[in-house]
Amino acid sequence: MELRKGSWKIVILVCALIIYLWMLFVDHSHVLTDISQKITLQRTRVPSRTVLYQGSDRSRIEDVPPDGRTDSKKLQSFSPRNVSGTLEGGILEYQTLKQQGLIPSRQLPTALIIGVKKGGTRALLEFLRLHPAIRAAGSEVHFFDHHYVKGFRWYRRRMPPTLIGQITMEKTPSYFVTSEVPKRVKHMNPGMKLIVVVRDPVTRAISDYTQVKSKRRKMPRFEDLAFLNGSKIVDTSWMPLKIGVYVRHLERWLQYFPLSQFLFVSGERLIADPVTEVTRVQDFLGLKRVICEKHFYFNATKGFPCLLKSEDRATPHCLGRIVENRSSQRELADRIENKLLHGKNGFAKVSKNLIRHRSENNFVGPLK
Repeated sequence: MELRKGSWKIVILVCALIIYLWMLFVDHSHVLTDISQKITLQRTRVPSRTVLYQGSDRSRIEDVPPDGRTDSKKLQSFSPRNVSGTLEGGILEYQTLKQQGLIPSRQLPTALIIGVKKGGTRALLEFLRLHPAIRAAGSEVHFFDHHYVKGFRWYRRRMPPTLIGQITMEKTPSYFVTSEVPKRVKHMNPGMKLIVVVRDPVTRAISDYTQVKSKRRKMPRFEDLAFLNGSKIVDTSWMPLKIGVYVRHLERWLQYFPLSQFLFVSGERLIADPVTEVTRVQDFLGLKRVICEKHFYFNATKGFPCLLKSEDRATPHCLGRIVENRSSQRELADRIENKLLHGKNGFAKVSKNLIRHRSENNFVGPLK
């Protein structure tokens, strides 16, 4: 009996120990479950209330609705396979849109207005901006004469974004008279279309002179600068006159580009009949004739055609400082034109023969 009583005690102790261990195990399992749930919640929660999709080399963040609910399709993207598929789909979609020309990008220009200063280049560019297929740099870039060492990437960044089918263009009048420019332009694009706005060289020189004089209080008379030492010999090295000897500059350009890639626009006709000249430019660029009479009106007070609307303004306006002091220029022209015409080197007579504008044919004067 004593042995049986002793064995019962052992059995009771063993059972008590088993029950204690079982209760301890159950309690510990609850603790582990709570911890695992907290870790799971922390892993699936992003402080900024966004779901982050990560791939091997890219990441995409998509907003979660304010109620905290997410679409089951979005949650599936947590798997690496779904993430890579989503990214590849986005890239393919972007490439497709880009190929279709629906995503704008900056391109190097395919057409340049290369001159001449005070010939009407700004007016022409503003008129061309009316065309939806033309996108132009906002200001003179001076890449080929001043900033060429900065490279084509720098140049491209100065261009406006364009879609496929649009023409990128820029205007810098000094290109026409800078000796290094033709070779540099051909290096970038041998098929470049080149537009030159030319004007009566005497009128152009006077306009150039009066613009500089308006900024300087003390400036010699035009005659003192245009003629060598008070003689009748015209100083064609003086820049306002040097620019007007168009044949010299054109011969340099023709060493790199055929005449068929040039279009010479009449600065005088651009004022008197802008539609005719702009139509020639549209044809030269291979564009539909969009710019027409409805875009212009003539301001009799200023003596210039103005725009009913433009790229920047939807209201009628003229081109600001493009209007010149015509009375002072006319007075100066009357005083010196005969001197230039009858000068020993015949500057004006020769130059005028070089400006043969034809509405249907190109400029062919220097070749005859």
